[in-house]
Amino acid sequence: MHADLIGLGAIVLIAGLLARGGRRLGLPTVPFFMLTGILLGPGTPGPVLVEHPEDLALLAALGLVLLLFSLGVEFPVEQVLGSGRRLFIAAGSYIGMNVSAGLALGFALGWGTAEALVIGGALGISSSAIATKLLIELRRLTNAETPVILGIIVIEDLFLAFYLAMLTPVLSPADSAGQLVADIAISFGYLLLLFAVARFGARAIGRLIGSHEDEILVILVVGLVLLVAGISADVGVSDAIGALMIGLVISRTSVRERVERLTLPLRDLFAAVFFVAFGLSIDVGELGAVVLPVVIAVLITLVVNASAGLVTAALFGFNHRGAANVGLTVLGRGEFSLILATLALSAGLDPRLGPFIALYVLVLAVLSPMLAAQSRLLARIIPDWLLRSRWRYVREETMSTACTHLDLVTVTETDTRECAYCAETGDDWVQLRMCLTCGAVRCCDDSVNKHATAHFDQTGHPLMRSLEPGEDWWYCFEDRTLVRQPMGRTADPAGPADPADPGLAQPDHGVSD
Repeated sequence: MHADLIGLGAIVLIAGLLARGGRRLGLPTVPFFMLTGILLGPGTPGPVLVEHPEDLALLAALGLVLLLFSLGVEFPVEQVLGSGRRLFIAAGSYIGMNVSAGLALGFALGWGTAEALVIGGALGISSSAIATKLLIELRRLTNAETPVILGIIVIEDLFLAFYLAMLTPVLSPADSAGQLVADIAISFGYLLLLFAVARFGARAIGRLIGSHEDEILVILVVGLVLLVAGISADVGVSDAIGALMIGLVISRTSVRERVERLTLPLRDLFAAVFFVAFGLSIDVGELGAVVLPVVIAVLITLVVNASAGLVTAALFGFNHRGAANVGLTVLGRGEFSLILATLALSAGLDPRLGPFIALYVLVLAVLSPMLAAQSRLLARIIPDWLLRSRWRYVREETMSTACTHLDLVTVTETDTRECAYCAETGDDWVQLRMCLTCGAVRCCDDSVNKHATAHFDQTGHPLMRSLEPGEDWWYCFEDRTLVRQPMGRTADPAGPADPADPGLAQPDHGVSD
């Protein structure tokens, strides 16, 4: 008993120290938790802190349940339902392209149909934790594409519920095709029941668990979550999906914020144990056999994510940089992929799934922050014709909804179609820009004289717009960013009428990357 406590305490402490070091490098914590389990587990030569990973099964299950419960509590149902049709199309395109690519790879590997479904889900759903952290750390919260990215990962979480409900009966042994259909029907029926409870029974659940004392509240909540998760597993639905759905129920009660605050430390602790326990189950000797499939999976994910970013950019009128930011921010894979791997191994599927998904998650968890930070490089190579030629001059510029200089805008149109200074000296210009403060028309930075930038240096007038046919973007010299209409806000009369086009943003603060 004492030896078990020493091993558990030591491995959790080491996992925390490695994760702290990784955070200082700007990397997410999940791969370091997994790496700790791999390096100090029985499948790797060297010191072994936990000889029998199955000893942590109950704690790992608790981490999984609390992780999915937390997703349910934080799920903004009203925000998703109130989003425009374009957001659902963008999210559906992202999920459909990635899951389809994962299924194609799974069938190509020839490991089996159930295995292909697991691989499809593992490759199809991004890590909301990694994506959210990247947005914060890269200072992109005011970027025009950020609400779309958040909408995509929220809709992914909703898709997660249906995918788990469909997959759980497939992973369970069925005596016949009819039995399989019945199991799937029961799973979806149970899922609809929990949705109904979330819609109509939230007030009753709130009264059941409500307490003014934090201690009593957290005990009641955790007890309810474990009870529903256990019943879900008995019914044939994953305990994880039961936890997610009861989280949705509690998200509609008056105690939501208190529950979120009180259960957060428990979630973080036991979720770390879940990831460590998953790492403990990996035998490094099996990683060599899956290196090539993992390399192929990573390359497929990179290509598909970039393509999904282009689809989203075309829907919302983003430039090349916005397309790159969308595709690379949601590149990381994490908790959901590992949940699927855990379910697959528990169901006795091909043992190669464990090391395959573990290595895949590790590689992308390291690559995603690095590539997202260098999204300008991808923007540079995206062909202009994919996103309309109007962005060719500002293809690599950030599109922001925050600008504090809009009160300086006094003029937005002009009939002038020449740079007066260039015309006076007989020089040619490449493109024309107009100052939105005084209306001066000057040549762009690709021109010999760069009169637009010179005008800003001399006058301090920060905002200008392009005067090229088909181009209506605004640029702020002070913030060094394109100025974009926030998603869902009615365009200013002085700006473009098309909500997919850039327009006036309301005064705000901050400069994004």
